[in-house]
Amino acid sequence: MPHQCVHCGKFIEAGSKEIIEGCVDCGGKFFYYIKDEQLQRIKDRQENDPIEIITQEDKIRIEKDVREMAGIVDEEMPVILDLESIRVVADGKFELDIVNLFNKKRPLVYKLEEGKYIIDLATTLNQGFDSSKFTEMKTSKS
Repeated sequence: MPHQCVHCGKFIEAGSKEIIEGCVDCGGKFFYYIKDEQLQRIKDRQENDPIEIITQEDKIRIEKDVREMAGIVDEEMPVILDLESIRVVADGKFELDIVNLFNKKRPLVYKLEEGKYIIDLATTLNQGFDSSKFTEMKTSKS
């Protein structure tokens, strides 16, 4: 039963010593369990629709840009991009980020699973929207 490194995404065959000792590419010790059928679908998709590989120079430039936007000066400090306000853990179970939940300048973001998010656009677009101005504009045109 294959596994995938959480940190770098490398696929590791079942029974490999890397699962116990850590990934040889990045040293990561956390792995996703991948079903054989799912691994085959991923490999087929990569063959049919290859993803462009990011060069090391691009990675450095992207990291520099993110640090610049986040205002992080220390090069050793990790950059954590937690966007979600509400994380769906299981049916009926949620983790709430109270600070982000009540931050009126940020949109409400639900994390359903890795790579799947719902953004509450209605709330986001209505923030700061003064309906009285809309009513004034509508009546002045009549």
